[in-house]
Amino acid sequence: MSTMQPIPERATRTSSSIAQIGWTYLDVWSITRRDLMHWRQQPGSILMNWFFPVLMVLMFGWLIGGAIHVPAGGSYFEFLMPGMFGITMFFGFGNTMIAVTTDASKGITDRFRSLPINGVAVVLGRCVVDMLDACVGLAILIGTGLLLGWRWHGSLATALSAFGLVLLLRFALLWIGIFIGLIVSRPESLTAVQILIWPLTFLSNVFVDPSTMPSWLGVIAQWNPLSVTITAMRELFINPGWQAHSWVTEHAVLMALFWPILIAAIFLPLSVRAYRRLSH
Repeated sequence: MSTMQPIPERATRTSSSIAQIGWTYLDVWSITRRDLMHWRQQPGSILMNWFFPVLMVLMFGWLIGGAIHVPAGGSYFEFLMPGMFGITMFFGFGNTMIAVTTDASKGITDRFRSLPINGVAVVLGRCVVDMLDACVGLAILIGTGLLLGWRWHGSLATALSAFGLVLLLRFALLWIGIFIGLIVSRPESLTAVQILIWPLTFLSNVFVDPSTMPSWLGVIAQWNPLSVTITAMRELFINPGWQAHSWVTEHAVLMALFWPILIAAIFLPLSVRAYRRLSH
């Protein structure tokens, strides 16, 4: 059962800008607390989301890695880990879609709309919870990589910059998840979207170097926002796999900033608009 903190009636709220910001903050916190309670109520699904990427690391690193050529030589495990950081953030927006659509199908979203809550706060609350989830999942995966021998070879500052880029990608993608979750009427309708997630991840440089693909397919893979972020991370970590000679790979860090900002600029306002138009 979902619970929320009591929210004051809108009539008691002052109209000053500072007061409105304060009330919006309280609204965001109320929604965030409500969604965080699901972690305690559904620990199995939460833990599965966090540790499934660990299983993928073990499967691809130990079972398949020996058969894959690493560009310019080097350890496949060091090639793989930045890709796994990226793919974990990419898969996360599927969970966002499911959570948002489930709330809408159960009437919870309509309940929020009947309360004196800022519509932006409802969407931002979902964003805060998903980013906390992403940070925990990323921390678990980093710990796994370090235990298995993965290392970054640059400074701590460049490593933190790399982790910041992959979290920026997660932030941008979750707005796609929120938008799709709001416009889809039932959770079952998300199946087609979830099926497409896997081809999009394989059409990238997560597991193999795009230069091994047909030339036209390799170009698409290199420009994939997921590939761009992973290439930038490999460069900042000084891990194998970022030395390809193309414009997008040579400017990977710049493009790893450009793609998420563009995605968020498009889908953040669309998400807020979709929430506000639910009753129309």
